[in-house]
Amino acid sequence: MNLKGKVAVVTGGARDIGQAICIKLAKEGAKVVVNYFGSKKDSIDTLAAIEAVGGEAIAVQADVTKQKDIDNLVAKTKEAFGEKVHILVNNAGGLFARKTIEEIDEDFYNLVMDVNFKGTVFVTKAFKTLMGEGASIINLASQAGRDGGGAGSAIYASSKGAVMTLTRNWAKEFGPQGIRINAVCPGLIGTKFHDDFTKDEVRAKVAGSTPLRREGRADEVADLVAYLASDESSFLNGNNVDINGGLAFS
Repeated sequence: MNLKGKVAVVTGGARDIGQAICIKLAKEGAKVVVNYFGSKKDSIDTLAAIEAVGGEAIAVQADVTKQKDIDNLVAKTKEAFGEKVHILVNNAGGLFARKTIEEIDEDFYNLVMDVNFKGTVFVTKAFKTLMGEGASIINLASQAGRDGGGAGSAIYASSKGAVMTLTRNWAKEFGPQGIRINAVCPGLIGTKFHDDFTKDEVRAKVAGSTPLRREGRADEVADLVAYLASDESSFLNGNNVDINGGLAFS
């Protein structure tokens, strides 16, 4: 129970990696705010899973690209768990579609950049006011931010690269206040993300090229996030930590 007595906010926390993170943080003793946008049913399932492991949580609907929604997320967090937040996980994000440069339009560009990058910026800005010495922020980046991603994911990969650079910069800015910030860069993780956007033959090829010869699991990413959230990682700051089974290295 490394996180007992701490309050954690997880954006995009209702399903896949976000859900696994919420459950893991709750198992470790944190009180969890499960943010979701359109996955209300999944948020209910996540709360039930947290309750089943003896945890405490609330679910809050919010669009992380809208300041009004972010403000409401902060207000609901304070209402439920008080004035202090110890852990923030910026997990909300998406690929939305694979598009070549000919297919990319302004609306698509704005959607991807807003959800993956703008949301991280302004959610962090809002919750940092509730964070102090010993707090930890974990951003969800991607292996795509390192290697450019697969076909049709240029804007997604670029947005995740922006998250990685932001993490490095804010480590310098927040560090003197005792607030750490790191990012996690998952490779191929077996989730709905790849069910929707990656062909089976591509997944099989990538898994076969990975030294561990398999896809990763959402709970494995959650374990890493929980470590970065805990005091056990107290001297880790500004890192973009790979979790890809050895497929690619920093």
